[in-house]
Amino acid sequence: MLASVPARPPLRQSVPSRVHELSAEEALIYRQLDPQKIPQHVAIIMDGNGRWAGKRALKRFLGHQQGAESVQFVVETASRIDLPWLTLYAFSLENNLRRPKAEVSFLMKLLKNYLVGNVKRMNDNNVRMAYIGRTTGLPNEIQDTMQWASEETAKNTGTTLTLALNYGSRSEIVDATRSLVQSLIDEAHTRGCSLEDLLQVDSLDSRIDEAQLSANLYTAHMPDPDLVVRTSGEQRISNFLLWQIAYAEIFVTDRLWPDFRGIHLLEAIQNFQQRERRFGGLGEGTDEHLEGRDDALETPESIAAELARG
Repeated sequence: MLASVPARPPLRQSVPSRVHELSAEEALIYRQLDPQKIPQHVAIIMDGNGRWAGKRALKRFLGHQQGAESVQFVVETASRIDLPWLTLYAFSLENNLRRPKAEVSFLMKLLKNYLVGNVKRMNDNNVRMAYIGRTTGLPNEIQDTMQWASEETAKNTGTTLTLALNYGSRSEIVDATRSLVQSLIDEAHTRGCSLEDLLQVDSLDSRIDEAQLSANLYTAHMPDPDLVVRTSGEQRISNFLLWQIAYAEIFVTDRLWPDFRGIHLLEAIQNFQQRERRFGGLGEGTDEHLEGRDDALETPESIAAELARG
């Protein structure tokens, strides 16, 4: 993971200052949204480039090229509605290990061209670049270009576009665990004691918990996603942000990524705003949410009596 970590963008205005730049079709949907309930963070699993090309009897690389065009369309719409965080699953660890070398090489070239060719547009749209993943496993030339794009857009204060590159969620959790354990070892060394002694003074429960692990993830500087969008109709998460999307809403569309545009992002947000987010609690549509109404709740005794009657 690159060392530079962007700070969280400021809270958006009630009405984004650039909403007038939306297309007529986008504006029609946006007017139906509640600006106060725009998600803080949308994560997208971009899928379907190869199938898009195959349906047109084209080479796979042409699907990837068209997919790169879709990225910029979606990013610009995100910036116009003041979406604070947008994370795109661009290149997985499995892609790097299992795809043909020629395809991986092309994807790296496409990434470099995208960054070089779009930094000006990102600056024009007040977008900042960031990355998550085992980026040190990418070619040095690509890492240099990524760092350059990040530095060139670092002063922007709008949408933070995060590309997940050479990324896998399980490997992220492993890396976070290693980082957490190493920090404990380093602290013990600084104190001049063993790790066992350190944990006898400070209990294991207090030093290794969800908050500590979250603080060592690649995404420690950003809020967890509120909404995950998956294109191409596949019903799976594909090792993407497994820890972070524990309570995210999931929106699946059959549309292939090269056909996905800003208007479709707005449609996903519209669907998101129609949902009731409970975070493991009780919903408004159930009697269990009624406070002070013990008579509305089933007791262990009433449940046992009901079972006995059955």
